[in-house]
Amino acid sequence: MASPSAPSATPATSVTSASRRRQRSTRLTVAVTLLVLAAVVVAGALATGSWALTAIAAVAAVVLGAAATRITHAELAQSRRDAARDRAEQAQAYRRMSEERAAEHATYVAAVEQRIADREASIADLEQGLTAAQQRVADAMRKVGVEARRADASERARTELAADLEAAEERAAEAIVRMAELEQEVDVLRAELEVVTTAWQRAEAVRQRA
Repeated sequence: MASPSAPSATPATSVTSASRRRQRSTRLTVAVTLLVLAAVVVAGALATGSWALTAIAAVAAVVLGAAATRITHAELAQSRRDAARDRAEQAQAYRRMSEERAAEHATYVAAVEQRIADREASIADLEQGLTAAQQRVADAMRKVGVEARRADASERARTELAADLEAAEERAAEAIVRMAELEQEVDVLRAELEVVTTAWQRAEAVRQRA
């Protein structure tokens, strides 16, 4: 934070300072006028050559000099008081400015801290959302894996079932062929049996007639 600069004078302070300068200038002018007047009086008395006028002029010069000194001393004291007052006012202005700057700094710090807290809260919310999203993705990946394993198992089952069906069809075809062969064998045996039976019947008939 920048260091406070000298406070600018307010209109009232400017008017007061201008009034003080005018009063100081007037007083110094009066003091200088008194000294010049004392010098003129003394010079005039000396020019007349009268000791009485010279003494009166000297007394008047002393009085005027004392008055000028008094005015100058008063003006110096007033200048010191004005300077002290100005320093006090400036110190108060600095103090007020420091207090205002401190209040502004405190407000700024509070605002920044609030913004930081808001940002941290937003970051925490985003982190929670990210964690939840990652969890959902992990769950989805696990489900995909399970479904993939199920699909593989179903595919293997379909393959095995197709193989079993093909084997069953082959066995059924073999059974049909075998059944046809057996039917042919049965027909042959029946024919042979008829031949044998006919021959036996003929032999019995011949034997009975004999």
